[in-house]
Amino acid sequence: MNKIGILGGTFDPPHNGHLLIANEVLSALKLDKIWFIPNQDPPHKKKSCSITNEDRMEMLKRALNGNPVFDIQTIELERTGPSYTIDTIRMIREQYKDHQFYFIIGADMIEYLPKWKQIDELIALVQFVGVKRPSYSCLTEYPILYVDVPAFEVSSSMIRERLKDGKSVKYLMPDAVIEFIKERHLYGK
Repeated sequence: MNKIGILGGTFDPPHNGHLLIANEVLSALKLDKIWFIPNQDPPHKKKSCSITNEDRMEMLKRALNGNPVFDIQTIELERTGPSYTIDTIRMIREQYKDHQFYFIIGADMIEYLPKWKQIDELIALVQFVGVKRPSYSCLTEYPILYVDVPAFEVSSSMIRERLKDGKSVKYLMPDAVIEFIKERHLYGK
């Protein structure tokens, strides 16, 4: 049985924090692969209007290039409407019956779990993996595996702000992603 970690997000843009989390969870839980699943329409936050799905996909491809255990699944980009995790997990489990799935979330999402659509069914379908972050509580009634990840305080919103202000993002994201952002004049200056 293949053990697959799932890391969903807007990846607007993808950064080294995403890669660090994926690698640490892969190693700690001895998973076979990590699937990165870009959201179409995340119900809990507003997606940046200026960046197309095609640009997000290209940045993610460049970020993952050369790592054979990191893959992209476009299941959420292929359907319309909000990207609810329950819908995605149902579809994936139907398609990949011989896989065991681990859904990776940050501590900010652990606090938000009671508000997730059909959370009780979702908990029965997938094993949640929590990644701890400073200033967030990991207390929850839900069964979550925890993985310690070295602190690396970076976020897509912080990177977008730095790019808008003309500041450096070197070492916050892969060079190939930085080059693509420059080529396409994404996120401002």
